[in-house]
Amino acid sequence: MTRTVRDATFDVLRHHQLTTIFANPGSTEVAFLTDLPDDITFVLALHEGSVVGMATGWATALDRPALVNVHTTAGLGNAVGALATARVNRVPLVVLVGQQDRRHLALQPFLAGELEGLAGNYPVWVRTPARPQDVPGAVARAWHEARAGRGPALVIVPSDDWSAPAEDGPVPAPAVLHRADAVDPVVVDELAALVAGSASPAFVVGADADDADTWHALVRLAERLRCPVWQEPFAARAGFPQDHPQFAGHLPAGRGELRQALAGHDLVLAVGAPVFRQYPYEEGPLVLAGTSVALVTDDPEDAHHSPADLAVLANPAAVCALLAERVPDRPDAPPPAVSRASAPAEPGDGEPLRAEHVMAALAARIPAETVVVEETPSSRPDLHRLLPARRPLGFLSAAMGGLGFGLPAAIGVRMAAPDRPVVAVVGDGSSLYGIQALWSAAHYGVGVLFVVLANGRYAIMDRLAAQRGGKPPWPGFEEVSVGGLAESLGCPARRVSDHAGLVAALDEVVPTLGERSRPLVLEVAVEPS
Repeated sequence: MTRTVRDATFDVLRHHQLTTIFANPGSTEVAFLTDLPDDITFVLALHEGSVVGMATGWATALDRPALVNVHTTAGLGNAVGALATARVNRVPLVVLVGQQDRRHLALQPFLAGELEGLAGNYPVWVRTPARPQDVPGAVARAWHEARAGRGPALVIVPSDDWSAPAEDGPVPAPAVLHRADAVDPVVVDELAALVAGSASPAFVVGADADDADTWHALVRLAERLRCPVWQEPFAARAGFPQDHPQFAGHLPAGRGELRQALAGHDLVLAVGAPVFRQYPYEEGPLVLAGTSVALVTDDPEDAHHSPADLAVLANPAAVCALLAERVPDRPDAPPPAVSRASAPAEPGDGEPLRAEHVMAALAARIPAETVVVEETPSSRPDLHRLLPARRPLGFLSAAMGGLGFGLPAAIGVRMAAPDRPVVAVVGDGSSLYGIQALWSAAHYGVGVLFVVLANGRYAIMDRLAAQRGGKPPWPGFEEVSVGGLAESLGCPARRVSDHAGLVAALDEVVPTLGERSRPLVLEVAVEPS
């Protein structure tokens, strides 16, 4: 039997552990997807945003690229917002995009697409192979590009390429490509001198510090310096244990409050975080005069657009470990003065539930290894204040800010890490951007607890309109039942509207999170804060 391009591509996918395909199928991919080999797993989602969101959660949990397949123009177009989130979250994806038959593309047939620019600059690499025989090499290259660029790499494959005969010979991409994480000690000298000479340093951490080695190095360094550690405001992941006594909280989003939070520090060292992502725009500098800013990152893009006095482009864990060896211990320095949020009082009889009550109830019950996936813009400050990340990957969100990430990402995380409890905390408005993902959770037996904060409106938008002194033109959507939608998609759901019902539901469900194989939507009626 003639060996085909499809056969050769499957060998490449096996070599790079890309044996789970997240997809919503289209006709231009039928030749690739029909009669998959037994060792290739197909995972269906009902919308391309959910496809990419699930793959993003999967790749985040496993720390390696995930494989996505999307249909030509419509499928890639539907996926663009989620691909943008994957890029800003620094998550590697290999994305196969279907295209019409190569033999009549010149005639612009039905379902042909202008695909190479459709996702804009969000892919880290895009390629349409010049010949069918170049497809396996392009897929191998995409795997390396996705890892190196930490984002989605796209390969556009005309439908007839899959059945073309493959070529014997080497694939034009390395079978193994190692990236050295070692840091030349000389590179750290200038940074160490700057830190050691600081009278009052502060740290700001971000998503690229979210791994066990970086947490360990940062804890040791912060404890030697007796300095506060802040989380940057829009990070997709936690860069430091948020139950540590030196964790100072999340930086405010506005420049004025940022300057106030960092006032009194002559050095701000950002680790795994850009300098600084603020919103909305406000006049004035990021930090006060007399405060130096240094940056440690392994992301060239962050290094190039951050206004830092000194930047080190290297592995954050390795740099911080060296710094902890080189900076002097400060045993006589007073510990940083950080405030701790206290749990809100339980609502009395007849008082409405608010998001803070839900966060406090979760914080009192979920185990430390829980992954909390957040997509509730109006309640995110309550979550940050009351529900700390205590383990690496304890918090996950969309750094891009676009909605539709939370539900599918939580499913992907749980599929990739079935030993970790996963709780998604999403707003009802946010849930509607990715509600189709609940079908996948139910169909594949993914035991995520989805806590949907239901206020029947876009509360964050209402708040922003009020801040401008105006009245919003958009209505509420109180008649939408997220629980009803979940059940229509085969996902169990229940609704609670008081504190007693909330506590009873959590006491029943939370102890089962580690081993449960059935998802649950807990729709919690809340009033905006």
